[in-house]
Amino acid sequence: MQVLDLKKLIKFHPDKISREMLAETPEMRVALMCLEPGQELKPHKAPLRLMMYCVEGSGTFTVGDEQIDADARTAILCDPMVPHGFSASKGEKLVVMAVVTPAEMEDAD
Repeated sequence: MQVLDLKKLIKFHPDKISREMLAETPEMRVALMCLEPGQELKPHKAPLRLMMYCVEGSGTFTVGDEQIDADARTAILCDPMVPHGFSASKGEKLVVMAVVTPAEMEDAD
């Protein structure tokens, strides 16, 4: 078991996105990204299933051709190989927890 106290893990850098890997196993990776206003994680593709969870603040999330304005406690799911990214475009800080899993996982049954 691992308990992640996000309040203690949130850190910002004025010149770049703060990224911290919180957990990494063969089945799942969890990363925390903290953006100052105006910072952006440019859309990119990955062969993984993804959940972007807005922990604090608000921003614009990109999934494929869609732009989604989201604020705290909003989760956005993304299929493998679909471009995705986000930006702190709303004039406030943005904290995102990203959870990724392999696209193909065998059933545990």
